[in-house]
Order: sequence, then structure tokens, then C-alpha cells
Amino acid sequence: MRWSWKIGKIAGIQLDVHATFLVLLAWIALAGYQRSGTFSAAAEAVAFIVAIFASVVLHELGHALIARRYGVKTRGITLLPIGGVARLERIPDRPSQELAIALAGPAVTVTLVILLYAVLRLTGTATDPRAMVPGTELPFLARLMWVNVILAVFNLLPAFPMDGGRVLRAGLAMRTDYARATEVAARVGKMFALLFGVLGLFVLGNPFLVIIALFVWIGAAGEAMAAQIKAVVADVPVASVMATDIRELSPEDRLSAAIEQIQAGFQDDFPVTDDHTIAGILTREALLKALADGKGDLTVGDVMLRSFVTAEADEPLERAMTRLQGCHCRTLPVIRDHALVGLLTMEKIGEFVAIEAASRKASAR
Repeated sequence: MRWSWKIGKIAGIQLDVHATFLVLLAWIALAGYQRSGTFSAAAEAVAFIVAIFASVVLHELGHALIARRYGVKTRGITLLPIGGVARLERIPDRPSQELAIALAGPAVTVTLVILLYAVLRLTGTATDPRAMVPGTELPFLARLMWVNVILAVFNLLPAFPMDGGRVLRAGLAMRTDYARATEVAARVGKMFALLFGVLGLFVLGNPFLVIIALFVWIGAAGEAMAAQIKAVVADVPVASVMATDIRELSPEDRLSAAIEQIQAGFQDDFPVTDDHTIAGILTREALLKALADGKGDLTVGDVMLRSFVTAEADEPLERAMTRLQGCHCRTLPVIRDHALVGLLTMEKIGEFVAIEAASRKASAR
């Protein structure tokens, strides 16, 4: 995710923090200082937010570790002001597996609540939220426990793509096809997004709830679109979608040759072949960086990427799409019997999906 920085790894899963999360910490620190006029209060406010997000990380790890059990990798966990996002490589093939993954996060949160409650009972600390009267507050761990109770309940609302919404989709997918289940779950998610927005704007006056509503709406729409794409590309081979009218370069070519091809409007990324074998990929970004560094006299072989991902012409498009999205690249060379036969890009996939969707709509009419 853009504007995110890696801060470490947990159980082999990369943990990132988004820039907006750091802004949140700064805002909380400032609010804590203005409220009490002491740096210790500001530090405690920040520590409490960090503790909440540590709970969120554990929640997302629950999703990721159960997903790993089913062979689904997690690209990473990103901390945002509204919580954490575990970026799964793909959705499990079986609804029962998605159900288990969706419930794993809330299960971790509930376990954390039970552990915090046990500690508070053993130490004789107040846990009743009614103890919060003007001028007083519950102890740190008690507040953390109640926040996790709220998180557990809130996450189980059927507001797709939140955990409860994914539970809803998994349940629907056990009775109907995946695309239809996602469509219904996304519609329910948008209804909840509208409800959150109305409550946040006109009832509670809570801008944070409005932000959540926006994320739920965008997430539901995005998941519905992804499901539609998955339904369209099912059982379609890469060869049916790849570009075949492509331009190749050799390692000995000058960068000026690539510039001419780009200006002619052929393509942005170029496969580099040596004796009919793919030796690398020259990307538009690498080319522009070389030009900006004053290295326009270099050869293609000096600038090309030698580590790249390929696709087989006869493999399922859905599998190649997952690889294309996960490699942070825009182009996959397509090979058959070790020979280059085409290029796969998200633009070509988008064109194919749009044409197929229009054709299916016409057939339905």
C-alpha cells in the first residue's frame, strides 16, 4: 500500500504502518496534552492507542495464520487509523475455509478480552464501565478490555467486507455461487455504510464513524467488482487475453530504441530476449529513472530487470492475475515451451472483462 512503511515482521508476515496512522498518534498526543497540560497524559494517551492497535494486529494475525493453514499467503498487515488490514493473496476456494478465516480474528479478540478480564479480576481492579464518572476513568487495562469488547461486536456486524460480512458471504456461498453471494453481501455492506454515515453525521456527530462508512462502502464495491472479475475469468486461459502484437528488445539495444517504441505508442514495458530466450524486462519506470540520472547512453541490458515473473500461455487467467497483482509489476511475459508468445497486462485483462461483461448482459436481455 502506498505511503506505508515496513516496521517489522511477525510470524513471517510483514507489518506496515500507514502515514495516516502516524498522523493519528500525533493528533492523540496533542489532544492529551491540551486536555491536561502535561506530557505524561499525552504519553499515556498515545500508549493506549498503541495498545489498541497491538490488539488489532493480534486480530489480523488470527486471520493470517488460519489463512496460512489453508495455503493462502498474506502479503502483509497494514495499520491504518480505522484499524488493521490483512492483505490476503487470494480468497479461499471453499466457503467453509473463508468462514474459518473470517471468524479467526474475532476469536482472537474475544480471547484477549477473557485474558484481560481474568487479570483484572485477579488484581481486584474495577471492570464495570459504570465506574467511569466525571473526573475519573477506568484503569488502563480495563479500558483496553472494553475497547476490545466493542471491536469484537462491531467486527461481527454483517457489514461486508468486515468480518461479519465475510461470514455472511461464506454462508451464502454455501447455498449459491460465489459471485451472487458476494453481490448480496456487498449490498448489505453498503446498507450498513449508509447507516454508519447517517449515525455519524446526524445522530452521534462522530466523524470517525463517517470515515468507517466510507471505507465500508468502497470496500464492498471493490469486493463486488473483484468477484465479478473472478466469475468472468474463470476457466479462461492466459492465451485468450494476452497481447500478441508486441515489440521485443535485445540486451545490446540502446535505450533510445525503447524510447522510440514508447513514443510510437506500442507498449510501456518490453521483454528483452537473447537468442529467443527471455533475458529480462525493461520497464517504463526503469527507463525513465536511467534518463533522469543522465544515463541515456546505456544499453537495455544495463537497465533491464533480470528478476521477473512469467505466465504460461495455457494456465488459468485467474492464477496468472494473482501473480501479476502480487509481483508489483505491470507486465507478465507469456511463454509456451520456453518461447515468448505474448504479454499479459492488467489493461488487457480489464478490456477482456469489460467486453465479456457487456456480452453477458446482452445475452441476458
